[in-house]
Formats: sequence, C-alpha cells, structure tokens
Amino acid sequence: MTRSKINTILRILTETYPDASTRLQYYNLYQLMVAVVLSAQCTDEQVNKVTPALFKHYPDINCLAKADLNELEKLINGVGLFRAKAKNLKESAIIIRDKYSGQIPDQFEDLLTLPGIGRKTANVIISVGFEKPGLAVDTHVQRVANRTGMAHTKMPHQTEMQLKKNIARNRWSQTHHLLIYHGRQICKARNPLCDICPIEKYCEKNFEKDK
Repeated sequence: MTRSKINTILRILTETYPDASTRLQYYNLYQLMVAVVLSAQCTDEQVNKVTPALFKHYPDINCLAKADLNELEKLINGVGLFRAKAKNLKESAIIIRDKYSGQIPDQFEDLLTLPGIGRKTANVIISVGFEKPGLAVDTHVQRVANRTGMAHTKMPHQTEMQLKKNIARNRWSQTHHLLIYHGRQICKARNPLCDICPIEKYCEKNFEKDK
C-alpha cells in the first residue's frame, strides 16, 4: 500500500475517532507502566478494576520494590497471568530503584531490559508516558494493519517496522490508538463490520492474514 493511501486511511480514522486514546486509568508515569504491564492479554477495563487498590497499597516504585509477592498477587488476581505479572512488576521495580534511581527509563532499549516489558509495552510507555514517537502493535493493530494492507506480515515486530517505515514519526502514537479503536468497533476479530467501515474502499481485505 502506498504512503498516500495510508495517509488517507489515517485521515479518515482521525475524523472517525477524534478522541482515540488509551483507556487505561493512571495519574503518573509509574501508574502507566504498571497498568500497561497488567494489560497484556487482558482488557483495559479489567485492569482498571484492580489498579485503584493496587496503587493505594503500592503508590510508587520504592513501595512496589518492597512488596510482598503473595499480597501483590492477591491485588492483581483479577487479570490474566497475575502470578507472572506480579513477579515481573516487583523485579522491574527493584531494577528501576537500584539501577535508575527510582526513575522509569525513557530509552526504548532500557525499557526492554525490564522483566515483563516487551516491544509493545515499551512503545506505549515511550509514546504515552514520555510523549516520544512510539508505535505499539497489539492484537488490534496487528489485525487491522494487515487486513487493510498497511502491513503484510504475521509477526507484530515486523508489522511495527513496516508501519514505522511508511508513517511519519509524529503520527506513530496516534496511529496506534486509531487502529485499536477501529479494531474494537469495526474491524473486529470475528464478523468485521465491513458494510459500515469508513475506510472500506481503501481496504485490501486480507483476511487470510488472520490465520
């Protein structure tokens, strides 16, 4: 797909979803990092149900680093893979406390060294938390990008690279949110609503990419 067509799609999606942004509820960078880690293989709505009590018990990195693992697990057992996530959060907090003086690193490669933080999570922290160019590829972005023809790969990392190559850096973060919103509301995993899709005439309809 040409850059011109991609820009047209993004323009239409921007008009369709003018308020596209993260649904995670947070008030500072620490809370964002924790919420994004918890959101892996879990809905934002479910994460928002457990984070108020979690942040009350562990209001900052230092508190989280000293957390009792069993207590931490109980606080987040409403999300998927809660035991692994509890372990990763505590270990990451210790590293941030000891190696980065309690400050969450603002470099992509540094974030990737933290337990439980992959490319998707690091991109979200960079783009949403630090307001730097970042384009996270979750299941919605992967599906929409490849169905439409904005990308042609089954691997999220490769989809990220293709999108970043063809989209201006200052639009990366917005693109992430737009494709998520479109995936949730129109280009659904099952029974996509192609008949009411605002970008239908530009879409390559590569549904075989879902397999």
